[in-house]
Amino acid sequence: MDSVVKPNSEDKQQLPYGMRKAEYLLIRVLKQLEKCDVPMTVKKKFSKKCIVVGNGGVLRNKTLGEKIDSYDIIIRLNNGPVIGHEKDVGKRTTFRLCYPESIFSNSSHYDPDTIVVLLIFKQEDLQWLLDLINGKKVNAKGHWKAPADTLIYKLSQIRILNPIFLKIAAFEFLHLPLVHDKKKMPVHPTTGIIATALALHLCDETHIVGFKYNFNEPNSSLHYYEDVSMSAMTKIPYHNITAEQAFLKELRSLKIITDLTEN
Repeated sequence: MDSVVKPNSEDKQQLPYGMRKAEYLLIRVLKQLEKCDVPMTVKKKFSKKCIVVGNGGVLRNKTLGEKIDSYDIIIRLNNGPVIGHEKDVGKRTTFRLCYPESIFSNSSHYDPDTIVVLLIFKQEDLQWLLDLINGKKVNAKGHWKAPADTLIYKLSQIRILNPIFLKIAAFEFLHLPLVHDKKKMPVHPTTGIIATALALHLCDETHIVGFKYNFNEPNSSLHYYEDVSMSAMTKIPYHNITAEQAFLKELRSLKIITDLTEN
């Protein structure tokens, strides 16, 4: 199974779980990206230990940075920063999974060793990347918030995640409905669960950290890097956090993963 996406004429599903009707845009993007595969230096580490670093406020003052940096593959999520938080979350990054709306646009966050793995949920995401590559003005229409208008990474650092991992996270892990009620907002897996699906595929041993949500303390910090309260998470209708927490608990009980911030 390829962890980066490639055109597939047999794809039956549309975004975000397939590339049907988006093939033309995908091919145009891939032709302009310098690389589609994973560097050999990273591939050599795939059979070792991975850690998926969540953005949970539970990471504050845990001083797990040195421990996190000791892993072979370090996967980070969205715009969770390392600068200024190295003591708690470490400073190394192998992969950073993100969306056009959550990718870093401030060059102060640039890391030459990071491979940015884009999650493509809609055709506008591919068009956004194509526009940035070609130096065109970004159109924010169709995005849930304004996407980055600058690409701070080299094209050789950009990858597109194979949508099979979104399918695994949604339907095999969380058992989300295959067909959603069009009158309701569709529910999709979080970046963290998608990253966990990727890690379980890449590495023999997968650990997670920073995934704990304590809804019994609504005023506690949602993220380690900002003062947004836990109550904000309960207002997000397009994720099923309860199902995700139950799934991660099952993985822990089966010793499939280890959670460094479980307690």
